[in-house]
Amino acid sequence: MTIQQLKYAAAIAECGSLNKAAEVLYVAQPSLTNAIKELEKEIGIVIFNRGAKGAVLTNDGAEFMQYAKQAVWQYDMLCEKYMGTGTSKIKFGISTQHYSFAVKSFVEMVKHFGTDEYEFAIRETKTREVIDDVASGKSEIGILYKSDFNRSAIDKILKANDLDFHFLIECDAFVYLWKGHPLAKKEKIGFADLSEYPCLSFEQGASGSFYYAEELLSTAEYPKTIKANDRATMLNLMIGLNGYTLCSGIICEELNGSDYIAVPFETDEDVIGNRMEIGYILKRNMILSKMAVKYIDEMKRYLGKL
Repeated sequence: MTIQQLKYAAAIAECGSLNKAAEVLYVAQPSLTNAIKELEKEIGIVIFNRGAKGAVLTNDGAEFMQYAKQAVWQYDMLCEKYMGTGTSKIKFGISTQHYSFAVKSFVEMVKHFGTDEYEFAIRETKTREVIDDVASGKSEIGILYKSDFNRSAIDKILKANDLDFHFLIECDAFVYLWKGHPLAKKEKIGFADLSEYPCLSFEQGASGSFYYAEELLSTAEYPKTIKANDRATMLNLMIGLNGYTLCSGIICEELNGSDYIAVPFETDEDVIGNRMEIGYILKRNMILSKMAVKYIDEMKRYLGKL
């Protein structure tokens, strides 16, 4: 097994076909095909199913690629640090639920390193995709939350994917709405106050479990609900329809503007899942890149000021 073979396999997994991967790698397709066949023979598994729709990872192949991508990334980092032989930009990505502090910290991290030598990616996405991205090596860090309601389910899937959760901050529930909302001037807001307004939540996809919901108290009965796919749309719905969502109350005005506020949510202390623990997830025993270390430091610095 060689690093070149692992790089070939990673390119095929990303491109979804041998033809496209060969173009990206600037190698002849027969050479690429032979390299993968030799790799599969050596490790004793079939990594890809080849067919009319391209090259699709098998179950064994998906597990293998989790480790292969880490090995390729670590190898590139070693070459860059100790041999100065890096010929391409170093990649760093995060996947996150929809938190403005995660974006703000990412901005500060990118400012620190610049984009001349690095290729950065931030993915605001569904909860399950945050987990899958880190498990597969697509992102080095994932940001999500746990509560008494979803902790057991989230911990189970993290353990199954060899991921660890690292605590950042604990938050009470807040009602997030625009400053022109009829309830905006209240000191506290309860379910009764919200009954005539639409509750906004992020869509988790067709296979999304309610344990993956980004919003606190997701199993409560809401008379009116609207789902959105992105933060910009949700903010527009807050203004256009007087919608609201339940969140951590951590707002970054620098990024979201000053048109939105967070009002403490009034609920019984014994309600399950009324507090959230936000943290980041990593592959177990993963050696962090310097970008990851800086990003985590920026999150802790930002949250430490609250």
